[in-house]
Amino acid sequence: MSQNPIRALTGFAQRHLPDGVRLAVRRLALGWGRATARWRQLPEIVVIGAQRSGTTTLFRMLEEHPELIRPTLSKGTGYFDDSYRHGRRWYAAHFPLRLSARLLGRGAAVRTFECSGYYLFHPLAAERVAADLPGVQVVVMLRDPVARAYSAHRHERARGFEDLDFAEALAAEDRRLGGEAERLARDPQAVSYAHRHHAYAGRSAYQPQLERWVKALGEDRVHVVEAERLFADPVGEFDALQRRLGLRRHRTSILEAWNARPGAGLDPELEARLRRRFAPDDVYVAALIGHEPAWREEQ
Repeated sequence: MSQNPIRALTGFAQRHLPDGVRLAVRRLALGWGRATARWRQLPEIVVIGAQRSGTTTLFRMLEEHPELIRPTLSKGTGYFDDSYRHGRRWYAAHFPLRLSARLLGRGAAVRTFECSGYYLFHPLAAERVAADLPGVQVVVMLRDPVARAYSAHRHERARGFEDLDFAEALAAEDRRLGGEAERLARDPQAVSYAHRHHAYAGRSAYQPQLERWVKALGEDRVHVVEAERLFADPVGEFDALQRRLGLRRHRTSILEAWNARPGAGLDPELEARLRRRFAPDDVYVAALIGHEPAWREEQ
């Protein structure tokens, strides 16, 4: 079984086609996808975040698995966070036809998946996924919450979405995000720039996010992967995840992190303050996964 045709086509388009042509192709593909939505295969596995925790690396690992097929246009759709207003047919348009999936699998059963770094944090994503994808398995990539927050800040700054330094951004976070989660939960059509781009401490507070998903899906369908363990032992950790997802073992060839963003060291006093802040979340994560998180073992 192979999904190389999808990987090859999407890769070629991203590398070689001009932006205008790529947009036109995307519009045509979505139009055709909507017209054939009833025959398309919705995902059974969704990687939901956390941002800057290795989700791109995990996506590459899953993408090369012979029993899995990625979305046809991009690694994720953003449907269950900011694009839910587009409707179910729009979402289905991003995935292959069931007939194509069978052909790619040479008659064997294959499953589709997608990936979003914002689903974990969005206040409505869990209940939307539970309602629209019955039986779905979700995978949560977690990382040392302090390192994650610091990396997210560097990432947003590099993309032009942040002009404050890390300490200033943390101090401004409550003001920037005040009422935004409530507004998103109240208005299904709403989007929030600040909630998406400026929640550095908020997106590292893992307990409320995980509780939302466990409540919506149950513990047996929420699979936590620790980035530190995955990058230390990619083959062994990916093997363990495949067993939990009911996938046949496929030895990954992805042995290093994608989208890593190096940066200067974090101020020790600020780091200590953040570690105290996230300590209750670490206790919750330990109870959920059945052992101390890797980042706590290293301290």
